[in-house]
Amino acid sequence: MERMLIVTATAKSHDMLTQFVASCGVQAQTVSAASGAQARRALVDGDFDLILVNTPLPDEFGHELAQTACETAAGVILLAKAEIADDVAQKVEEDGVFVLPKPLSRTLFLQALRMLRAARARLTGLRRENRRLQQRIEDIRQVDRAKCLLIECCGMTEPDAHAYIEQQAMQRRCTKRVVAEDIICGGLPE
Repeated sequence: MERMLIVTATAKSHDMLTQFVASCGVQAQTVSAASGAQARRALVDGDFDLILVNTPLPDEFGHELAQTACETAAGVILLAKAEIADDVAQKVEEDGVFVLPKPLSRTLFLQALRMLRAARARLTGLRRENRRLQQRIEDIRQVDRAKCLLIECCGMTEPDAHAYIEQQAMQRRCTKRVVAEDIICGGLPE
């Protein structure tokens, strides 16, 4: 089940937004915040899939909060009066905030929600790939450090050092990085 943070100034507007979201078929565990400060504390305390900010808030307009919320993995929808929605959108679009005009249209809300979910899924995949690539880069760095130690301390050539690390990894049934870390920590061959 998705987790949703609804940020709106009054309890009445919170109830209306909760009912609206439920009527759109969205099933989510909701957390409410009545100000930007409360919302920022909630962001620190937990992860959210969707953040809905109904402007204006009592302590700020709300676009700064929406921009900050986009730094998390959550999708962010900012609700603004129809007269100013385009101006607000120009300020926050580059950060990934969707701005919807009030009063809310069910069709527009569902389209924005679908787009946010798709963008979030894509971002999650890109982050996963980024972590995998960062891990590969670190593995290569460790193996290169170990090769340098074998070259300096044992007088091996680079191909010999590479072959030694690969051979040790196969014999010990472990990764080249594990062998490299052992070499770096003082496990040089005699």
